[in-house]
Amino acid sequence: MARVRAMRTLENAVRRWGFCRVAGVDEVGRGCLAGPVVAAAVILDPDRHIPGLCDSKMISAATRERLFELITQKTLAWAVASAQPAEIDAMNIHRASLEAMRRAVLAIAPLPDMVLVDAFAIPNLQMAQRGVVGGDRRCAAIAAASIVAKVTRDCEMAAWHAIDSRYGFDRHKGYATADHLDALARFGYSTLHRRSFRPRSLEEGGHLSPVG
Repeated sequence: MARVRAMRTLENAVRRWGFCRVAGVDEVGRGCLAGPVVAAAVILDPDRHIPGLCDSKMISAATRERLFELITQKTLAWAVASAQPAEIDAMNIHRASLEAMRRAVLAIAPLPDMVLVDAFAIPNLQMAQRGVVGGDRRCAAIAAASIVAKVTRDCEMAAWHAIDSRYGFDRHKGYATADHLDALARFGYSTLHRRSFRPRSLEEGGHLSPVG
């Protein structure tokens, strides 16, 4: 997939409607066997352009880390939040992802007055919001949030690898790669794994199969 630069068109339109603090929100880690789902909320500064913002999946780790530094230095506000494996198992991955995004929005002070979120509206927010399909590719604030969430989660998974190197979390970050599935077959589930997900066999491609 070609890299597409995210634009500020939607944010600029929202500001013309009278909203001042416009937050982009996104999450990463929905499809993993292990680790948290991490969300970020970012309010870009309209007077400080950050070139190169795009969907975090479309750029290299080095580029994400460079943009992470720019985003966290040049934005009006940003915050991250997560839902841990036990919460994911208790409430299901979709609800846990929405809860992580809600927490990220509420961690910004003062609160945004408008929220642009990738794909799904976030329940239980007391401010205006809009779900944007493909938002991490179309909207600069959502793209920035996707980068902040991705870099934050990758660092957390690398820290877990330093504690328990059996699974290779530093390489696959908890996704169902062949070497991760092999490690699961050898060592079983760790405290970081989601019990509500089970990997199918390697012959079936190693995809995730939610339980319950």
